Amino acid sequence: MDSADITADLSEVLYTKADIETRLAEIGAQVDRDYAGKNPLLVGVLNGAVMVMADLSRTLHIDCAMDWMAISSYGMGTQSSGVVRILKDLSTDLEGRHVLVVEDIIDTGLTLTYLMQNLASRNPASLEIMAMFRKPDAMKAEIDVKYIGFDLPNQFVVGYGLDYAGRYRNLTDVGILAPHVYS
Repeated sequence: MDSADITADLSEVLYTKADIETRLAEIGAQVDRDYAGKNPLLVGVLNGAVMVMADLSRTLHIDCAMDWMAISSYGMGTQSSGVVRILKDLSTDLEGRHVLVVEDIIDTGLTLTYLMQNLASRNPASLEIMAMFRKPDAMKAEIDVKYIGFDLPNQFVVGYGLDYAGRYRNLTDVGILAPHVYS
C-alpha cells in the first residue's frame, strides 16, 4: 500500500519508498565495510523491524545471520507505556558474536536502553544499533546509534513497519498519521 491509497489517514508524507530505498543502500554499504569478515548477527526487533530487516539484509554483500526478538512497551496506544516486556527471546547465543540490532524506530529510547542492557549481558563481541527512524525531540535516554536512516518529528508516524493498533505497517511510505484516526 502506498500513501495514495490512504490519503485521508495521513496529514503529511515524510519519506517515500524511493527515499527509504536510497538511504538503506547507503547504510548497507557502510555495514558491509564495518562488518567485513565478521559474519554479524542481525537482530530484528519485532514487529516493526520486519520491513527494515528484510530490506537492509538484501542490500548487504557480506555473509550474516539473522534472529528475532519481540519486546513491547506500546500496547494499543500512541505513546510508550514505559513498561518493557519480552514477548519472544532470541534463539541464537550471542557470546562472542558481532551483533547489530535492527530497529524500526527509536522514540523515547527507554525500550531500546532496556534491550541493549539485556543483550550486553550476553557477552557479544560487539553490539551496535541500526534504526531506520529516530525522534530526537522525544528522546528520554542517551543511546549510541551507529546507523540512522532518518530523523522524524515528534508526531505519530506510520508506514514501513510503523503501525497504529496493528494497521499501516505495509504502507511503503512513511507519514504523519492524521489525528482523526486515533482521537
